[in-house]
Amino acid sequence: MPLLTLNDLAATKGPLLGLDPGTKTLGLAISDRTRLIATPLKTIRRKKFTPDAAELLEIFNSNEAAALVIGLPVNMDGSSGPRVQSVKDFANNLMKIRDVPIFFWDERLSTMAVTRGMLAADMSRKKRAENVDKLAAGYILQGVLDRLRN
Repeated sequence: MPLLTLNDLAATKGPLLGLDPGTKTLGLAISDRTRLIATPLKTIRRKKFTPDAAELLEIFNSNEAAALVIGLPVNMDGSSGPRVQSVKDFANNLMKIRDVPIFFWDERLSTMAVTRGMLAADMSRKKRAENVDKLAAGYILQGVLDRLRN
């Protein structure tokens, strides 16, 4: 399965799994079947690619996800840096294991927006650290869901 366009993604049916890929963690969120709401799901502490991919694909399967929405860490000026290539490499390696439909979404400022929200809610530093990645995945996925509706 090649990478999906927004139109391809709109044509799929079922929940979407959102992924905020970091160097140390993978934040995950899931949409409902009607694709109205993204819900933060889990944070995977990264070990090595193979066990990380196995856990991600298990969550993909158990939630009967139609596609994987991956946040792409584009630079503020819109250019692609080494982090973008790292995320694309992760996606390519994942597709070698299983032909998962993948859609990339510009995730600039997602972690900052989520962190601001947690600070405004007076969340402790420990709670912020535990939740930021899955909340960022939810923020990314909600952006896609909103775009699909408009």
